[in-house]
Amino acid sequence: MRRLPEVLIEPVVRLALAEDLGRAGDVTAMACIPENARMKAAFAARKPGVLAGIDCVRLTVLAMDPKASVDLRLRDGDAFDAGAVLAVVEADARAFLSAERTALNLVGRLSGVATLTRTYVETVAGTKARIADTRKTTPGLRALEKHAVACGGGINHRFGLDDAILIKDNHVAVCGGVAEAVRRAKAFAPHLMKVEVEVDGLDQLDAVLALIDEGAAPDVIMLDNFSLDDLRAAVARVAGRIVLEASGGVDLTTVRGIAETGVDVISVGALTHSAPVLDIGLDAL
Repeated sequence: MRRLPEVLIEPVVRLALAEDLGRAGDVTAMACIPENARMKAAFAARKPGVLAGIDCVRLTVLAMDPKASVDLRLRDGDAFDAGAVLAVVEADARAFLSAERTALNLVGRLSGVATLTRTYVETVAGTKARIADTRKTTPGLRALEKHAVACGGGINHRFGLDDAILIKDNHVAVCGGVAEAVRRAKAFAPHLMKVEVEVDGLDQLDAVLALIDEGAAPDVIMLDNFSLDDLRAAVARVAGRIVLEASGGVDLTTVRGIAETGVDVISVGALTHSAPVLDIGLDAL
């Protein structure tokens, strides 16, 4: 599993620590912990899951105590059982206790995303469908959360508004039609930028498919809130000529049926907007 560049993690860690330390720092640690006291503890899983964000632990601890020893026992993308030790840290006690909650918040949040993603990926195993995230991410945490999706075996949709063209219903409404919106997008897009269009029915799909003969077809068609019968009909009509993405109404009870219609990608907002935080704790050694 590739590691997330530290340059993307460090600003998040700094902001999170500043939010927690406030104006005066950790007054509880300063009041109760002797100066120069040392502490050793393990980050341990309370529940099984898939790890993401372990470097957040390391960088959070080191931000508070640059001389700390941080032994990472697992890597992002590793599955683990309840009770597994994810990392062992030895550091200045005041600094470590000040870093504890920020480190746990980040690794718990990201591992929750990775764990939920892995569940979706396993649910569609044996089909050709791939599970993708969306832009429904926590503001400021998009790069980390999309990394967590990849740790769980999912794929990343566009990261922002600038790296791909995605024509949705409101764009179509302003343009005056789905075909016209796609024509404009294809004329605008550089050769390395993909164009995707959302359609909400088979009639719109047919209008998009008519663009194939013009050489103006999009790279991807998003089938938004289609019934299973309409998804199967869309797959048959497209016949592999354009990548098909299903979206809307996707959860763990419906995703298998959607995958079995033959679509290529299923985008799931819940991977990031509804993933529960994985229970990870800190145990003194």
